[in-house]
Amino acid sequence: VQLVESGGGLVQAGGSLSVSCAAPGRYHMGWFRQAPGKEREIVAGISWSGGTTYYADSVKGRFTIFRDNGGNTLYLRMDSLKPEDTAVYYCAAKPRTYSSGSIYYRDYEYDYWGQGTQVTVSS
Repeated sequence: VQLVESGGGLVQAGGSLSVSCAAPGRYHMGWFRQAPGKEREIVAGISWSGGTTYYADSVKGRFTIFRDNGGNTLYLRMDSLKPEDTAVYYCAAKPRTYSSGSIYYRDYEYDYWGQGTQVTVSS
């Protein structure tokens, strides 16, 4: 399963940016990020059904996760960006489980990963 990410780039603090992730089907999905010298962390997640979303406290109210294209394309809209949001952003996918409304929070719970896209926020 190949996840293809696009978007990202360089933006000034306070600006907005979007990243997208094309998947070959519908999955439980999440966005993670990894900054230099730090561990990978979850940013946002969405259930297979799309009815449940999750945001890390650090991005709540600023980032929005959503699907399009019949649920096969995942997006992360990032507003009010801060320098501390600078990281490589990865999308991750997990095949449908018994609970279509579940969110998965840990990177090891996901089976497939995108190639990563750099987001840099300048101060």
